[in-house]
Formats: sequence, C-alpha cells, structure tokens
Amino acid sequence: MAEAKILVIDDEKLLRWSLQQNLSKEGYTVITAEKGLEGLNLFKDEAPDITLLDIHLPDVSGITVLQSIKEMNKDALVIMITAFGDIQTAVKTIKLGAYDFVEKPFNIDKLKILVAKALETVSLRKEVSQFRSQLSLKYGFDSIIGQSEEMQKIFDIIKKIAKSDATTILLQGESGTGKDLVAKVIHYQSRRADRPFMEINCTALPETLIESELFGHEKGAFTDAKVMKKGLFELADGGTIYLDEIGDMKASTQAKLLKVIESKMFKRIGGVKDITVDVRIIAATNKNLAEEVKNGNFREDLYYRLKVIPVFLSPLRERKSDISVLAKYFINEFNREFKKNLKGISPETEKYFKEYLWPGNVRELKNIIERAMILESEEDYILPEHLPIEFTSGEVASANVKNIEIKIPPGGIDIEEVEKELIRQALDITKGNQTRAARLLKITRDALRYRMQKFGFLPEKLN
Repeated sequence: MAEAKILVIDDEKLLRWSLQQNLSKEGYTVITAEKGLEGLNLFKDEAPDITLLDIHLPDVSGITVLQSIKEMNKDALVIMITAFGDIQTAVKTIKLGAYDFVEKPFNIDKLKILVAKALETVSLRKEVSQFRSQLSLKYGFDSIIGQSEEMQKIFDIIKKIAKSDATTILLQGESGTGKDLVAKVIHYQSRRADRPFMEINCTALPETLIESELFGHEKGAFTDAKVMKKGLFELADGGTIYLDEIGDMKASTQAKLLKVIESKMFKRIGGVKDITVDVRIIAATNKNLAEEVKNGNFREDLYYRLKVIPVFLSPLRERKSDISVLAKYFINEFNREFKKNLKGISPETEKYFKEYLWPGNVRELKNIIERAMILESEEDYILPEHLPIEFTSGEVASANVKNIEIKIPPGGIDIEEVEKELIRQALDITKGNQTRAARLLKITRDALRYRMQKFGFLPEKLN
C-alpha cells in the first residue's frame, strides 16, 4: 500500500529511529511519539493507517492507549510491541482489538511483512466500506419508483421497517413487482447495512441441498461433506437473509426454519453445537400463502410467524399512473449505460403501455425499454413500431375484450359500416402502416388491402 502512514509510539529513541528509517525505505510515511498521550494526539490529527504501539510507556499504559484508539476508531489497526516473555499481556491486547503483536527484540524483515499484511487489510476494509456506501446509494429509498397512492403507502411502510428492529418481514406480490429491490432497500437503509445481505432462491436448489445452504454442515456429515461449511444464517449474523420464493420451500425445511426464527439457534447438519445468530429474515413469494396454508402446502404457524410485518406489492396493471414514471426512469438509466440521449416514449406508445396488462410487471417494462433502446436506437422517442408484436397485434385488445360492451341499436346496424370503421381506426392508430394495422385486426396484410380497396381507403389517400 503506497504512501501509507504509520504511527510509532515507543519510549525507546533508538527503536523509533530504526523503525522510521526502515519503514520509510518501504515507501511509508512514518510519524513517531515518545509518550502515550502524545501518540493519542498524533492519532487524532494524522489518522494513520497503522499504529505500532509499545505496551510499556512512561506516562500511560499501552493498553489504555489501545482502548482510547479503539474508542476513536473501532476499525483502527494496532500492532502491539511487547517485552520478551510478556505473552499473557499481548494476548489481552488481542482480545481488546489489537491486530497482532511482536516481541522485542524483533526481526525487522518479519515486522515489514506483518505491516504489509496489515496494510492489505486496511486497503480491503476501505474497499468494503466504499462498496457498502455505493450499495447504500444504489438501494436508497428513492430507488423505488412510483407516484401512485399504492406506492406512497409502500414507501411509508418500508421506511418504518428499515428503522425498526423487526426481524421477520413477508413480501408478497406477483413476479416482477420488485420484491428483491424492496428487500435490499430495507437492508441497506437499516442499522444492519454494514453487515451481510445473504439471499437464496428456495426453488433453485433441491431439498437435500437447501438445508445445507441455510444451516451449513460439519465435515463428514454426508458423503460429499469434505470440509466444514457455514450456512447462510451463520454468514448473515448481524445482517439480513432474504428467502426468495419461500412459498416453494418443502415442509421439512419449513419446520426447521420456524425453529430458527423462534429460538435464534440452529445446528449445522451433523453438528451437536447450538449456534446463536441475530438475523433479520425477509421472505418473499408470488404465491397466496393464505391459500397455500388452506391447501396444506405451507405451515400455518410459519406463515403467521413470517407475517409479523406483511408488505404487498401491487401489480403494475393496478397502478397505471406509475407506468410513465417508470418508463422515464428506465430510459434515463439506459441513456447513461448505453451513452444515448433518448427523450422518452411517444404518446402512442404511452397509450399502448396504459392498455397493456403487464403480466411481467415492472421487470417486463424494464426489459421492453432496454430492448427498444438497443435495437431501435435512431429515434428520439420509443415508438409503437419499436415494441414487441404483442403490443400492436391485437393481443392487448383481446385481453381487454371482456371490458368492451357492444350493443346493437334497436334499428339494427350495417355490419360493413362497423368493419369500415374498424379498418379506419386501425389505420389511424398505425399512421397508415398496413402491416401493423393488419396485426391489430388479426388479419393478413392481403386481407387488409382487399378491405381498403373495398371501402375506398387507397394508400395514396391515407394521411
């Protein structure tokens, strides 16, 4: 780690000089202090990457200095310098948070190796801290997009959950509604943000493996258990574990999960020792768990244990006011990623978006925006012709046909006039594009042209 700063606190002048000379040659900046209080002041002012601290100082104990340093910065790396044979005191400093210790007289080359190793730890911690800060920004409350009344209620609930100490949350909603995003926002905006976020899809692994993934196993617990393995619950201690598609979890694993939730303890497979953890559990499912309980597919006691704080994410078709907002958000996101400058969606496209039922919800909208921006990149706006065929082929209309009420007037109706009007509307919607108009009406292009000639809609007359 180039240009790292090292603080040496030791009352031996020759030792301070030797360390300064040798460590400076390695490219480090070295500052020194003879006494403990002087060293503490330098620590405050200079914020060194590593501190080399003698246990025996003339004014205060090195242990006292260590404790003060840790109070100022709990992540500070301190290497203790001890007298020969003072192992018991050295071990005590490790328990108090020292990184390591060296005994006088020490080998300078071995000390250089220890310092380099400690600085790698400093660098790694800085990277982790930076990464966590990036995640906190990425999964901020403003990363959940929506202006509908339903989404405003969701925002309020999520903020309260993140600030609380709630340990079980149940997210319900159709696939693509953003349950995984909500889970990450809750974690990275909570007091657990600096601890792990571990996730597992309960449908991705067979029952024989999911228990090992969750709870770990001891060496030799089963045929392929060559080494001891920690499970996600153990790895997530202090943080959050996200159980996606929990509605598909098998009954035997459900029983073990319930026990962990209630006792905060579990055993690794093949183990005899109870392991205690502090974990927030966020479970998610696209199934109706109440129905699954009635049908005997999900444990009732686990359902109510998970449902301490339920959050239901509405499908996109039920919050149409969010569609344009989400589309704009995704366009801006992909403009940055693809280095483009698309302005938005056209009014015609917005109309199609509002009529579409969005079976894939927000995820489908994002995918459609991405596809349009990759494949149809020459326009300023996303136009209807940039959309998948289901948007303009009439499938949207057929999906909504149950909402259309057609009544024959008492005096009867000319069916050819109805057909003529439908042809006119299709051509108006598509701005005269015969291929797309034919798709809307679910007829061939030749059949459309025949009817255009029949009703006098010649191509040259279309505007």
